[in-house]
Amino acid sequence: MSWAGQRSVVTASAVCEAARAFIRLAGTRRWRRRIAAIEARIRARRIAGTVARDRHALELAIDRLAAAGPARPSVAERAVVTLASDAVAVHAGLSATGRARFMARLDAALEGEGTLVPLFHLLRTAALNRARGFAVHFSGLEEETPHDLLIEREGRAAEIVCAVVSADEGRWVHRGDWFALVDRINPELQSWLAAHPGRYILKMTLPDGLDGTRNLAAVQARIAALLAAERKSDHSETAVLRLDPLLVAQAEAGHAALAARLRAQFGEEAHFAVAAADSSVFVMAARAGRPNEVAAVLQRRLAELPARLSGTRPGILAVFVEDTDPTEWRSLRERLELEGATRNFLTAPEARHVVAVTCASRFEMLGQPEPIAARGGELRYRNPAHPLARDAALAPAVLSQV
Repeated sequence: MSWAGQRSVVTASAVCEAARAFIRLAGTRRWRRRIAAIEARIRARRIAGTVARDRHALELAIDRLAAAGPARPSVAERAVVTLASDAVAVHAGLSATGRARFMARLDAALEGEGTLVPLFHLLRTAALNRARGFAVHFSGLEEETPHDLLIEREGRAAEIVCAVVSADEGRWVHRGDWFALVDRINPELQSWLAAHPGRYILKMTLPDGLDGTRNLAAVQARIAALLAAERKSDHSETAVLRLDPLLVAQAEAGHAALAARLRAQFGEEAHFAVAAADSSVFVMAARAGRPNEVAAVLQRRLAELPARLSGTRPGILAVFVEDTDPTEWRSLRERLELEGATRNFLTAPEARHVVAVTCASRFEMLGQPEPIAARGGELRYRNPAHPLARDAALAPAVLSQV
């Protein structure tokens, strides 16, 4: 199938109908069950529910827009429903076998820990290349090729592998584990604050990070012991804790301003939580004992992807970096960490069939402006060693864009 692409969905009625059409494709009854399960997960944990809300933001947005299209759809809302509309159009244009494989991917997205991100990343990658003048063929769906897309322009073809990499794989303190710790310690914090009114900040250094299956319970126990003993500090292999007064100027700032000030003080890799009771405030600030390795994870994952290329055509690796926030995503770009990891990979033997690598996140998918999102909707790095790196026909999909 060569896909012609869809126009952006802009009006309120079109937004609503596009969202409803996608839900019908997924199966209305099944969709309702899925949304109910997601909402139950969000409600089950006061703070950790934030992770579920972020993880399933696409599904929640589609459900909300299907209920009532906003009078003035935002850029992000238009982006979401345009991809949802693309999903319906692509499914309709596939062969019977291709439609079955498409529905298998959609089924996986709506089960367990699945999300719509991999499917929408595939659709967006196809849309970007269609807009660049390429004919797009969903070879992974139609012929079950290891690569996902085959693009053609002016007699030249390239294979595209689409992959999702979680930034959490490179963090020593995962957001989900951090929020789980905060939820578990919060009842004790509330009781402690009631008995010790005031403003406090608990600074935590976690030498081995935080892992829900390995040391979360031990970190919680150290914090509880510190509070129970009314100590100011505690040092162990599990955690280094220090309880200090919170400056009045910091405490009186709003939560957003307070978080910004603390992040400036403790670094962008730190995690924060605020507990309040009446006029009392208790802030927890935590960071691992070593820097995050998001770029290193990207490089390792890139090395695995060329195995999905045939080797008979130039290959493009389209990577979606998931589970990152605006500050981290911007920092990874500005510090050239993603570029460094990608260019290091491109010098390796396994990259010999790779003509370019692209990287994007939710911020590009949702059409966010610079500097939140990368210019042009993605980061793109050309492999100068590939024989077709300067090929004019492939140039719109290959030329470096950073």
